[in-house]
Amino acid sequence: MNGEPPVTADVHRQGGGILDSQVVELAPLLLGAVLENRDAEGTVAVRLTEVEAYTGSLDPGSHAFRGPTARNASMFGPSGRLYVYFTYGMHWCVNVVCAPAGEPAAILLRAGAVVHGVDLARRRRPAARTGRDLARGPARLAAALGLNGADDGEPVLVGPLSDGKAAGPPSSGEVAGPFPTGRGPAGPGPPSGPGEGSGRDRGVRLRLPGGPPDPRVRRGPRVGIRGPGGDGVRFPWRFWLEGESTVSAYRPAAPRPGRAARPRGSEGESLAPGRERRERPFPPGNRVGPLRRGPQYRAEARREPEP
Repeated sequence: MNGEPPVTADVHRQGGGILDSQVVELAPLLLGAVLENRDAEGTVAVRLTEVEAYTGSLDPGSHAFRGPTARNASMFGPSGRLYVYFTYGMHWCVNVVCAPAGEPAAILLRAGAVVHGVDLARRRRPAARTGRDLARGPARLAAALGLNGADDGEPVLVGPLSDGKAAGPPSSGEVAGPFPTGRGPAGPGPPSGPGEGSGRDRGVRLRLPGGPPDPRVRRGPRVGIRGPGGDGVRFPWRFWLEGESTVSAYRPAAPRPGRAARPRGSEGESLAPGRERRERPFPPGNRVGPLRRGPQYRAEARREPEP
């Protein structure tokens, strides 16, 4: 896997105060952390292997670039809350807000390995063929955890991993291999089962690893961002753990429909000599001749059906 050298910033601080750190410094430190969601169905925990950082008015790839809206309100703080948004008309994506109120910044949770509650994640993600695909991608991760728009703005309880280390992938092969026929072994965390998330135990927890950053951390351009925000030199704000099978594939932004194959000589472009535009014939009796080039003509031409 390609990428820049490991991130070496050491700003580890345990507890909720870490979420007030600079988002670009904090994002790689979430790699190896475990995000856990308890609800009425049970508990699912995901060890994070890929994230992306987003800021506000200086980040053209951010939802907050043009200011607050009803959709991105949670991104403007306070820190320690979820920002969950709907995309492509079918998927939810989960972010952790990490700046004081009024300063938009969030970390998109792009991918991870399910380390607890595998059976429940399988029921939520029936299309996944192997364990590594359960949370490999931001929409899959949200679905496996059972998070959606109802969780937007919800608080996140932040604390250390119980053993002070990042949870490793299960030795049984459930992350990289095919699903077993029976109940998969549980990873770190409390037992899961129907109804266990009821009452005061319900909620989202982020368990942070201690010690220095993982030496496998790599960085590069963010996935699917058009324009300047997708510039990997100015904004190399995607972070992942090298060698992890659950890291999603990098894909640049797809061109907008109709933009990539824009014909030469379309409105706003000059035509090369010898490539003058051919006029469409007008019906007999039409007083607008084929050589009229004014604004009214262009407006009428745009309303003509495509050939």
